[in-house]
Amino acid sequence: MKGLTLSNSKLIRQVHNSYARQQVFEYDEKSSKSEDSYHFVGYIPIEGRLYELDGLKPGPIDHGAITTSDWIEAVRPVIQKRISSYNAGEIHFNLMAVVGDKIMMTESKMKHLNDELTQLTSENSMETADGHAARIALIQTEIEHCHEVIRLENNKRNKFKIENTRRKHNYLPFIIEMIRILAAEEKLMPLVETAKKKMEDKAKTSQSTQG
Repeated sequence: MKGLTLSNSKLIRQVHNSYARQQVFEYDEKSSKSEDSYHFVGYIPIEGRLYELDGLKPGPIDHGAITTSDWIEAVRPVIQKRISSYNAGEIHFNLMAVVGDKIMMTESKMKHLNDELTQLTSENSMETADGHAARIALIQTEIEHCHEVIRLENNKRNKFKIENTRRKHNYLPFIIEMIRILAAEEKLMPLVETAKKKMEDKAKTSQSTQG
């Protein structure tokens, strides 16, 4: 049910597909319920055992008891075995962790800190407030840290957004135009010959190192 819920979520599907690389050439491919079909595989600890929830399997797969304090250590070799079944360089899946939103969690923590700070600084007497001076200073420091965490997280998300936009951009028209201009100015072949020589030198260096 959890796999079905994830697969049927339009928001998750959009986010998942937003990281797909831009296809230079479009081609038709028959859809089939195979390992490469769009679906989610989840790993989750339940009552001390590690279960795999595959959207294409009829039921959960029990991977055995979790013998470590951190269940991530138990799932790591299972995921690594799955990854190793593919050739190096192949990308057939994305590895994602379902976690709480860091900004939301930090904002929630900051709200609790501000509530506590308001309570401590609005005591009936200044003497009571002075008695909480150390705690007030600590809360203010933690609030400043929360602001910094949120700032860094926003910067990181903006950076990821820019990187993903560049990664998905179709550079083929630019490349073709650049090659056309280089060819028209008779600069293309010298560059090709230079590149060939570099590859040959690199191959010779590699062979001599292995020898």
